[in-house]
Amino acid sequence: MPLHDRRPAPGTEPLTARSALGTRALLSGVALLAGIAAAVFFGLQAAGGQWPVAGFWAATAICAAVAVIAAVDLWVIRRRSRDTNP
Repeated sequence: MPLHDRRPAPGTEPLTARSALGTRALLSGVALLAGIAAAVFFGLQAAGGQWPVAGFWAATAICAAVAVIAAVDLWVIRRRSRDTNP
């Protein structure tokens, strides 16, 4: 919407607004599971030592970071949904 368009809002936004927290929680849950699974997979590959392990340890760290970020996001979503539902 351009800045010069100053039409008044119809006033029904709070009644018809939809939260994206459910979809965000679903995506964070999938990222958490995938991050844990991938971190375990790459960690086992790196510990096996059959391939050059530096890349596997880097992939393990990245996947673990994704899992941690997803877990923090799920915690934030839980706090926000608890605050909005009395």
